[in-house]
Amino acid sequence: MNAPSAIELREVPVYALAEAAHYLRLPSSTVRAWCVGQRYYDAQRNPHRFSPVIEIADRKTKRLSFINLVELFVLAAIRRKHEVGLPQVRTAVAYLKRRFPSPHPLADHDFHTNRVDLFAHLRCVRRDSSGIPMKLYLIPRNPRLDVTKGVRGAVVIDPRFGFGRPVLDGTGIRTDVLIERFSAGEKLEALAEDYGRPKEDLEEVLRCELPLAA
Repeated sequence: MNAPSAIELREVPVYALAEAAHYLRLPSSTVRAWCVGQRYYDAQRNPHRFSPVIEIADRKTKRLSFINLVELFVLAAIRRKHEVGLPQVRTAVAYLKRRFPSPHPLADHDFHTNRVDLFAHLRCVRRDSSGIPMKLYLIPRNPRLDVTKGVRGAVVIDPRFGFGRPVLDGTGIRTDVLIERFSAGEKLEALAEDYGRPKEDLEEVLRCELPLAA
């Protein structure tokens, strides 16, 4: 049996909604609404349905794929940094689906903008020569690192490594392995020496993973 290709791996449903929210630093309620929809009531207590914006990989188990993570990341960047309303986003997504044969236009199209802060965030999505998203750098949680200056974090999600879980960039070592070693009492300095990385990179791993582990 042949191993799955990188393109196939990006479509595998492996992430729970809570994991996606944690990795992307989004409220769980927002991820749920964008991915599976949400019921709500107006002032007169009439029920309404908020339709999902993203077509997730497995609606039955509510599991997301890597490509869904990229879609969420792009959508959050557009909403937060460009202040585009969801009705306009839905209209744009519907147009792209009609214009191009893609169920994931938010991920499969490289958005161009003159807004420096939005462009910097979208640079966290690394694409191959054909434009396919292959890596997603998680936004640094270190307030001293400014993503608008082209700074990428030390933690990356790449479906080709670590079964799609976050890894220390350039090593393929899953961050949960580093957390396990740290939680067992190993010092950050020792881990940094083992993996040949600055101590600051290991501190970034702690910021990304410890809240989820807790």
